[in-house]
Amino acid sequence: MIAARFRHAYPGFALDVDLTLPGRGVTALFGHSGSGKTTLLRCIAGLERAQGRLSIDDAVWQDDTTFVPTHRRPIGYVFQEASLFPHLSVQGNLDYGMKRCGCRPAEADFQKIIDLLGIGTLLDRQPDRLSGGERQRVAIARALLTAPRLLLMDEPLAALDLARKNEILPYLERLHDELEIPVLYVSHAPDEVARLADHIVVMEGGRAVAQGPLTDTLARLDLPILSLRLGEDAGVVLDGTVVERDENWQLARIGFSGGTVWVRDGGHDLGHHVRVRILARDVSVALEPQHDSSILNCLPAEVAEIANDAHPALALVKLKLGNSAVVARLTRRSACGLDLKPGAQVYAQIKAVALIG
Repeated sequence: MIAARFRHAYPGFALDVDLTLPGRGVTALFGHSGSGKTTLLRCIAGLERAQGRLSIDDAVWQDDTTFVPTHRRPIGYVFQEASLFPHLSVQGNLDYGMKRCGCRPAEADFQKIIDLLGIGTLLDRQPDRLSGGERQRVAIARALLTAPRLLLMDEPLAALDLARKNEILPYLERLHDELEIPVLYVSHAPDEVARLADHIVVMEGGRAVAQGPLTDTLARLDLPILSLRLGEDAGVVLDGTVVERDENWQLARIGFSGGTVWVRDGGHDLGHHVRVRILARDVSVALEPQHDSSILNCLPAEVAEIANDAHPALALVKLKLGNSAVVARLTRRSACGLDLKPGAQVYAQIKAVALIG
């Protein structure tokens, strides 16, 4: 478990947070530029001297009498830029990182990290012969080879174009599945958060305005920051399992706690755990099941909550699907015409579902 409480004032800005975060998995620090994400990360790394307390499990890194300097904190830090030494090969960069931390992992552990990040064929190359995505994978490997108790990642994909970003995301997903240590991942990109995060902290004006499991937090309608900042990307993420594959139509059926949905087949085996992302703009509501529609996914649901959207003509409707929830973006005219109220039994029509891993 990570317990972080910080207060830090700058001219025109103040950080004031009190967080308790999971000791495993990926926690996303999400918010727009200037919301305090990177400042919080730097305080955790000890790069900013803030008032407060920081502990990782039973180890206190900072309190009223203690301040462990950055070089003595067992952290790995990945920045937007890979910052590799240009005169050293990939292997040389990795060796330098391990030498600085005074540790050398067992060969099996070394090889595991190399394989996870797919850089085995790059070890003899110089940094100027690597793509942006390859350089960032090497930087992540270098951070992990220091045997950190905590991995900090400050918008590691922000400097990459779309092609390089799509190249590295699958490797980050593999790390998410394999790493035993907690990861704090700073991002303002909804797609990265949806694919990688287990837990989310929503930052605004130097404060954490919300935190919790990703699936629960994205479905909250009492957080206007989410609909305002996410805009057309507002929606939910559900964890599911591949229960059927229709090879004829190249579709897969994903089961989750509230039912099943059809998605484009991603090639996963039956029983494989996946995530699906359902945007509010792709969910409509009907009072009766529609049998003559092009929409494949029509699930019985219950209206849980109705809230204002960013534009006065629109409303956000939270729909309960068993133990799960989706959010629909409707015009207020439609919501009124259907007489939608909490407790109403309806059908959620889901036009598009994105399989994200």
